[in-house]
Amino acid sequence: MARALSKLGYCSRSRACGLIRAGRVTLNGGICRYPEAPVRAERDRIEVDGGEVAAHAKVYLMLNKPRGAVTTASDEKGRETVYAYLDESMAWLVPVGRLDRASQGLLLLTNDSEWAARVLAPETHLDKTYHVQIAAIADAALLASIATGVRTGDGVFLRAKSARILRRGDKNSWLEIVLDEGKNRHIRRMLAQLGVEVLRLLRVAVGPLRLGDLPKGASRPLTDGEKFDLDRAMRQAAVRNGAGRPFS
Repeated sequence: MARALSKLGYCSRSRACGLIRAGRVTLNGGICRYPEAPVRAERDRIEVDGGEVAAHAKVYLMLNKPRGAVTTASDEKGRETVYAYLDESMAWLVPVGRLDRASQGLLLLTNDSEWAARVLAPETHLDKTYHVQIAAIADAALLASIATGVRTGDGVFLRAKSARILRRGDKNSWLEIVLDEGKNRHIRRMLAQLGVEVLRLLRVAVGPLRLGDLPKGASRPLTDGEKFDLDRAMRQAAVRNGAGRPFS
C-alpha cells in the first residue's frame, strides 16, 4: 500500500506509512493500517481522508536550492525547507537525494519514485559536478590528494573522480570537483581531512543536466530533451557497470 501511494505520486513512501498507520487510508472501502498490504493498482480503490487517489502526471523538476534551506518536507527545528521555494501544488514532490543545509545548487524533485531510485542507484554512477570555494590557494598537490582520496578519522574513504582549479585569488580558490559517488557531506569531510575549509559549495550538474542560469531559489520542469539525456546517461552507465538494461 505504501509503495502504491508513492508510485501514484501522492506522497513519499515514508509519509504514506504514517497515513496508513493513522487509519487515514482505505482500500476498497475498508480502513487499511498495514503499509505492506498488497494492492492491485489497476483494480483496487484507494482513498485518503475520503478522497480517491488517482495517478498524478509524472513531474520532474529542478530547483536552485539556496544556502540555508534543508532538504526535507518539515524540520523539527523550524528551519526553512526547500518547499518554501515551491508552489503549494508541488508539495507532493520529493527530493532526489540531498544537499546539506550549507550547500546550494541543483536539486531534483519528482513524484516518480522509481525514476528517483534509478538516479540514486549505485550502478548508474551519475557524475555530480560541484563548484567549491575554499579558504586556501589550490595547487597541483591538493588536486592530486583529492583524486587519490583520504580516509577520515572514522575510517571512511573519500575521493573525487576529478578536480581542477577554476580560479584563484590572494586568499582563496574555486575548484570544480566531480563525484561519481556521494557519501554524506562528502566534499566537506574530504577537504577537512586535508586541512582545507570550504567557504561555498554549489552543485552545478547531475550527469548531463546543468543548472545553467536558473536563479537562486527558482525552479522549473526539466525539458523533454533534458529528461531524455539524463535517462540515456543512466542506461549507458548501467550497461558499463554490468547491470544490463534495467529500465527503458
